[in-house]
Amino acid sequence: MSWERQGYGYGDGYGYGYGRDHGYPEYAQQPRPQQYGEYGYGVPEATAPMPVVEPEPEPPVTAAPADAEAEEEKPPPRPPGRDRYFDTLRAVALIRVVAYHTFGWAWAGMVFPSMGIMFGLAGTLMAKSLERPAPEVIRSRLRRLLPPFWFWGVFVVLAMLVHGWMPGRQILFWVVPLGDPPGNAWGEQAWEILWYLRTYLWFVLLSPLLLRVFRLAPVPVLLLSLAPIVVFQFLWEPPDDRLGSALTDLATFLFCWILGFAHRDGVLERLKPFAVVVLSLAAIGFGGWYAFTQQAATGSYDLDDIPLAQAFWSAGYVTLLMWAAAYFGIAFAWLTRFRRTDRLVTVFNSRAVTIYLWHEIAFVLAVPLIDLFWDVPAFEKWLPLESQWFLFGVGWVLIAVFVLLCGWVEDVAGRKKPRLLP
Repeated sequence: MSWERQGYGYGDGYGYGYGRDHGYPEYAQQPRPQQYGEYGYGVPEATAPMPVVEPEPEPPVTAAPADAEAEEEKPPPRPPGRDRYFDTLRAVALIRVVAYHTFGWAWAGMVFPSMGIMFGLAGTLMAKSLERPAPEVIRSRLRRLLPPFWFWGVFVVLAMLVHGWMPGRQILFWVVPLGDPPGNAWGEQAWEILWYLRTYLWFVLLSPLLLRVFRLAPVPVLLLSLAPIVVFQFLWEPPDDRLGSALTDLATFLFCWILGFAHRDGVLERLKPFAVVVLSLAAIGFGGWYAFTQQAATGSYDLDDIPLAQAFWSAGYVTLLMWAAAYFGIAFAWLTRFRRTDRLVTVFNSRAVTIYLWHEIAFVLAVPLIDLFWDVPAFEKWLPLESQWFLFGVGWVLIAVFVLLCGWVEDVAGRKKPRLLP
């Protein structure tokens, strides 16, 4: 079973969700001169002269520095709480996933395991959110996830109905994707990605319990979170149905999700660097070795086809990324100096669910669009219409169109004013 070909995230989602609700720092105002009464000072009109009371001298006004006016014209600083390092990882993960679905590179998951990274980032944000009451957090996550999913699902379901699909009771999974939503072969390329939303949703629902268990014994629980996928591989094989798929995906990325808890609680930075590096490299080595030993069975070393290899490779890789961020204080604050790049990272993070959901449809539409280009002699002569890279470029143009047309749903879901771009 191809895990990423069934879909991929964002992550939160989505996931997707990311510490957005922060205000700007307040600027101190200079003190005003003290006032001395409602009517000021002076001598009232009277026949007998009264002694004039001299007002107290006003406090001296400190001259503003020469560049004070220029400082006031500067844009306000970025809200605190945004981690541009994690934001950049999420943006790169989305780009890598789209590239994987275009070119089918088996090595892409080893170079950058997008799925493990996005689950790890989502786990960090979930642990942060759970500083508030759990029911409130879960409602907030559902509110942010489901409206974009429903909006996208209306188009996919209607298209499948037009092409002969007859839904049954399982259509309820198109309302709340606790299981893989049903569909027909015509729309499979669009709906197969929903495994990530289903897995993310289950992690959200289980997080209050998982976080409580994790905090009882952080390091042992983190290490034992790899046990379920080992059990599924060697002791008990889950059924080949919706339940089995859900269990396998949860087991595959459980370590990465709990690793997010460890990062949020400061557990990673307290670990000994030697132990972290050695164990992480050992996990990567085992995952890579196991992937290459399964080529005869799977026909490839693609991690998305080998859950056990995916789990260990992602565990080691994401641990190094998160531990380095905590231990060395990596925050990518310098990114704000490059306005266009910083802006692009912001758009990717604010529209992660939209990019995730609509990118497959973008590539479905890109193919017939490129076919039309062949009818234009100039395009046929000068454009590399047969190149996968050209398809990749056209796909991103259509993704950008969907971001502009459909991204506002994420704003509405987040109770923000709808905008074309964040």
